[in-house]
Amino acid sequence: MCSFFQITCDGALFNRCLDCFLGKAAYIRNLQDNLDALETELGNLIAKKNDVMRRVVDAERQQMRRLDGVQVWVSRVDAFKTGADELITDGSEEIGKLCVGGYCSKNCRSSYKFGKQVARKLRDVETLIAEGVFEAVATEVVPERAPEPVADKRPIEPTIVGLQSQLEQVWRCLVEESVGIIGLYGMGGVGKTTLLTHINNKFLESPTNFDCVIW
Repeated sequence: MCSFFQITCDGALFNRCLDCFLGKAAYIRNLQDNLDALETELGNLIAKKNDVMRRVVDAERQQMRRLDGVQVWVSRVDAFKTGADELITDGSEEIGKLCVGGYCSKNCRSSYKFGKQVARKLRDVETLIAEGVFEAVATEVVPERAPEPVADKRPIEPTIVGLQSQLEQVWRCLVEESVGIIGLYGMGGVGKTTLLTHINNKFLESPTNFDCVIW
């Protein structure tokens, strides 16, 4: 007993199926070329990023602030490079699966998925290169930085019982322009170092004409 089946298919449907098959096969057929192109374009992208960063560094040295758009682009390039490097590294293994002169694969599903990723990355790198053209990389003068403290704060007990009057007396002498040298003297243990430490820390609390305090 024999059975016969007849399948009818219009020309448009057949063409769509053929285009779909050929399109997927192209990811495998073009895998080697696309990997080579991705590696080349990735190098071009990194070179462009380095050029942009040199301009950014020069601008920041002039107290300028980098544009947010530039920072976003640089971050995207860094993230893209990580993914592209992984594909390029894995590429040799996928290339080893190809057969029939590179037109087929021992694992068509794996090679198709990998080839599609490479093709997408190749489109993305071309987009990033095109977007990396900036007329300006920085703008606006950065607000003036807070001045460095004139003294380094030293640890000490919060209270100086019996030394408050001496501290006020020495401080009054320090802020007088006519005073050039002040000497602290006394027997050991009377609090000279403690007093001097409080004087040092007071420079952090009160504005003076002194630029630097050396302990």
